[in-house]
Parts: sequence; C-alpha cells; structure tokens
Amino acid sequence: MISELKTTAMAKVPDPGANVGETTTYTDPEAERSYVRKVDFIVLPTLCLSNLSNAKTDGLEKDLLLKGNDYSLLILLFYIPFGLFDLPWNLLIKRFSGRVMLSFSETLQHFETLVRVADIYMIVSIVWGVLALCQCAAKDFGSLLAIRIILGVFEAGFFAGATFYLTLFYTRGEMGFRLAIMQSFAVLASAFSGLISFGAFQINHPTVKGWQWLFIIEGSMTLITGAVAFFLLPDGVQKAWFLTDRERAAATGRLLRDTSSEVNTPFNLKACFESWNDWKFPVWCLITFTYPVAYATAMNFFPLIVQRLGYSVIKTNLWTVAPNLVGTVFLLCVAKSSDYFRERTLHIAFSLTVSLVGMIILITIDVQNNKGVAYFACFLMAAGSYIPSCLVHAWHNNNNVHENSRAANTGFFVGLGNIAGVLSAGTFRTQYAPKYLPTLIATCCCNAVCIFLVLGLGGWMRMENHRRDSKQGLRLREDQTDTSQFKEGEKSPEWRYFP
Repeated sequence: MISELKTTAMAKVPDPGANVGETTTYTDPEAERSYVRKVDFIVLPTLCLSNLSNAKTDGLEKDLLLKGNDYSLLILLFYIPFGLFDLPWNLLIKRFSGRVMLSFSETLQHFETLVRVADIYMIVSIVWGVLALCQCAAKDFGSLLAIRIILGVFEAGFFAGATFYLTLFYTRGEMGFRLAIMQSFAVLASAFSGLISFGAFQINHPTVKGWQWLFIIEGSMTLITGAVAFFLLPDGVQKAWFLTDRERAAATGRLLRDTSSEVNTPFNLKACFESWNDWKFPVWCLITFTYPVAYATAMNFFPLIVQRLGYSVIKTNLWTVAPNLVGTVFLLCVAKSSDYFRERTLHIAFSLTVSLVGMIILITIDVQNNKGVAYFACFLMAAGSYIPSCLVHAWHNNNNVHENSRAANTGFFVGLGNIAGVLSAGTFRTQYAPKYLPTLIATCCCNAVCIFLVLGLGGWMRMENHRRDSKQGLRLREDQTDTSQFKEGEKSPEWRYFP
C-alpha cells in the first residue's frame, strides 16, 4: 500500500478532465503534518552564521597595524568572492546528488558521485569554520585579507544553497517563514556576538587578544555545526533518513501541489538559464542588488554605528544586542504574516520603508546630542533591513516551478546581492566618520529604488492575474491549481503569479 501511495504522489497529474483548481495529486494531511514537524526540527536548526564586525571594537586595527580604510577594504574585498561563487555552488548542489565516495583515489573517475547535497553543506561549513578560526592567527593586513578572500569563496555557498535546498522541502506558502527562521540565526549571531565579545574581551591573556578569542569561539561554533550537518542533512525528500515511506509520498504530493511542476528532476544546464531571457529577469536583478545594501550596512557596521553614540568598547558590543533581538522578532512576525496571507510585495515594501526611516533619522539628527533618538533609529534599521533577504528570495522562488531554474536564479540573485555589499563597504570610509553620510545616503537611495521596483513588479503580477481571470471568465487564485500542471511555468494558461 505504501509503495502505491508513493507512486501516486510522484505522478504528473494524469487526469485531463479535472476541473481547474481541483487537486489531482496525492494528499495525506496527517502524514504531511508529521513530515513538516520533522523537517522543522531536524533541518532548520542546523543552519547558522558567524560575523566579523564586533572584532574591530577591541584592538583588531591596532594589533594588525590597520590604517585608514584597511578595515573597510577587508569587508569590501570579502564581498567579491562572496558574490561570485554563489551561482557555482548552487549549480553544484543541483548537479551532484550521489553518495559519498569511499576513497579519494576514485574521485576523478567517478566525479559525478562525489558529493551529496548534504556533503556540500558539510564542505562549506567545515572549511568556513576552519578559515574563521585561522583569522585569529593573522599577523597583519595582508594575511587577514588572504584568509577573508578564501573565506568568502566558501561562505558564499551557504545562504543561496540553503535557500534552494529549502525549496526541495517546503511549499510556496511556507518558504518565507522558514527562510526567516534560517536568517534569524545570522541576526542572532550578530546580536549574541555582542555578548560573546563582551566575554571574550574580558579574557586577560598575555599573548591571545580579545578579538582573537572572538574568532576562535565563533569559528569553532561554525566548524562544529558543519560536522553535525554532515550527519543530519539529507539530499532531499526521497533520501531523508528520518521520514517513513508514507511521509515521503505525502511530501512529494504536497510539493507537486504547491511548489514544483516536477520533483527530483535531473540536472540540465540549459534549463538552469531558461528564465534569463525573460523581461522580468533584469527587474529581479535590480531588486536583489538594491535591497541587500541596507542589510550589509546593518550587519557589518552596526557596532561602529552604535559606537558613534560615544560608549566604551564593552557597552558598544552590549548595546548592539537589543536592536538585533528586536530585528529578529520583527523578521519572524512579518515573514509569518507574508506566508499566512500568501503576499510578498507589500510586506517587502513595508520592511524597506521601516529601515529607510531609520537611516533618514540618522542622517538628519545630531547623534551626539540626540543619543536616544539615534539609538531608536538603530532599532528601525534592524527591524527593516533583515526581512527582504528572506521574502525577496522566497518571492522569486514562489514564481518558479522548475528546480533547475530555481537553483541557478537563486545562486545568481544571492550572489548579486552579496556583491552589492561592496557599495556599503566602499562608502564606509574613515574620512566620513563619525556620521558616515555617504553610506547612509547611498543606502537610502538603494532602498527607495527597491521599493519602487517591488511595488511595480508586484502590481504588474496582480494586473496580469486579473487579466487572465477576465480572459478565462473565472477568478482563480495562485493556490487553487497544482503546480504540477505548469510544465511551461507562467506560460501555462491557468498559471497565476504569487504576488
């Protein structure tokens, strides 16, 4: 019986006489609930990030003899490999889905079976952790820069890969909140780096400095997480060690109803780039290039912005915790709302507006004489900056039912957003201290452009849905048809955009 259910779930909607909106794939609500619980409690908790920003506030510049804009240059050059390698990593994740090779000597002969999806995460996380640890051994600007560039290559594979990876498990109405949960690890890492920094900077060691202890602690945490991920993360639904046959069948059925036209599709390089000639592709490029600037400003320089309030090293790191915690709560609430209402456009525009207001406040006030208002503006920046990184990537994946295309697009768009961090780092120069007006103005401009593009694209999607409804003489929501019907994606007559 179970094998029959599994076969039914993987079928490609064979009933041509089914009414529009009628579910034609296998459903098992009880097994689906059990499946979602297991994925939520096994896959999501393995994801985490680390950061660099807090180290600067306790002697990193002095000990490594950094001068002028060296710190900004470390951040800026890190973003180049961090942005360029997202797409290659995602193509690897889609392409290589075999078992682990038993011996390295067979690597070249059987390269296609070298890496499982989970193993790519293991490689990314473990090498990332090792390199993060190596940062504590840096003796000067050159050595730290070399480590940071290599670190960017491996860290690049995380968010883009994890975003695509989650589309293999969750439906379109679940992606926003799950990406927010994953993203909250990065935000909390930034928040608790303040607390970790507070403890690390209290260690009185004759040879190991506080910033070195910080890299040791955070690098070790990343390394351990990567090792654990090797045993926990499956390649996908059909190879998940924690699922029963019934749950696998139900999981495949729900993905065919509300995520993909087909599941477990083989790697096809041509199919990866089919959507790149669509007129909406450059619009997505502009959106994914402009929204991350505020995120990069908040994540990389938040301790420095708070330090402008005139507090000591210890207070600076502690005072970055509260805004990030509020930002995390805001992120989860808005993402949950976005999934619940199955709406992305207004939620993204709202979050961009919140961070924009925070930056305008910092631009217009005298920070030294209005510390309370300036600190409140930091809360607004944190509340609005982190949300688009989840909802934008949920949004373009929600409107793409092909796995190969999702892998390539997600890798490219995340990489483009990472490269946009160069704009933030490039304008955060010492001669602009303490107000850093060029950085804040450039970030505000990016937010404004992104709001315009998001509202324009979302408005077009709504109008196109209405046009198709009028042409077909019915009102059909995007959640009323199986995505398995859309072999041609949005060219299918019954396709409705997820706005």
